Parts: sequence; C-alpha cells; structure tokens
Amino acid sequence: MATYVMLANWTEQGILKAKDSPRRLDAAKKALKDMSGEFKSFYLTMGDYDTDDVVAARFSLQLGMQGNIRTRTLKAFPEAAYREIINSLG
Repeated sequence: MATYVMLANWTEQGILKAKDSPRRLDAAKKALKDMSGEFKSFYLTMGDYDTDDVVAARFSLQLGMQGNIRTRTLKAFPEAAYREIINSLG
C-alpha cells in the first residue's frame, strides 16, 4: 500500500470552529478506514518556514550551504499535543 503525506489548511470556517477539529479529525479517520485506508500519524504544523528548534535550524542551514537543495521546515506537534492545544482554547 502506498503512503501519502497530505498537507491541509483550515478554511475560514474551519479556523472559526477550531474547537471542533478533533471531532472532525475522528470523522476523517473513520471515513478513511471505511475506504480501507488508515492515518499512519497526524501532526498539527506551524508556518511554512518555522525553524524554532536549534538543531533543525542548524541542519537545514548546513544543507543549504552545500548549494544542492533548498529545504522547507514545519514545526510539527503530534496528535496528542494537537488535542491538548485545542482543548486549552477554553
């Protein structure tokens, strides 16, 4: 079975109802499972170019200095942290 990485952005409606997003994620997981697929993992990410972590920043800069590739970095929160962040919205 092939593995895909899917990047998704909230729409205006989605961000207005961010507190409902864990329920929507659960519904998406069920819909995919009903199609004989599965989420391998889920991450909430921040920004196109965030490199807050020192090691990630150093590594991407060192790769770039070699002149062969350009990198894009996303800060990724695992699903458990995502649910904790959403639950903290009040």
